[in-house]
Amino acid sequence: MTIKEAQEAVDQWIKEYGVRYFSELTNMACLTEEVGELARVIARTYGDQSFKKGEKPNLGEEMADVLWVLICLANQTGVDLTEELQKSFDKKTKRDSERHKNNPKLSEHQEDKEQNYKN
Repeated sequence: MTIKEAQEAVDQWIKEYGVRYFSELTNMACLTEEVGELARVIARTYGDQSFKKGEKPNLGEEMADVLWVLICLANQTGVDLTEELQKSFDKKTKRDSERHKNNPKLSEHQEDKEQNYKN
């Protein structure tokens, strides 16, 4: 599914099952809530916290929930996410094409990772 197809599918679902989009402000609050839920799963999966009884590592589900609400916001504000993502790639490539390659913090971190894998 392309981003454009995802935007169209969410719009169709909203029209068929959702009655209407929530307001932009409500969806922004929903997006914040979903990002928090994603953060919780990441903290428990990759951080120092453990899952509470009954919680499950549903990382993909939480990412999809974030994407869903972001697509809703894009649809209702007239944003073409395909176009905007391409612009973001272009901007980052122009701005950062050498920056990350020349960042010793990144290469040092990679060397540490590789060393840890060898041990």
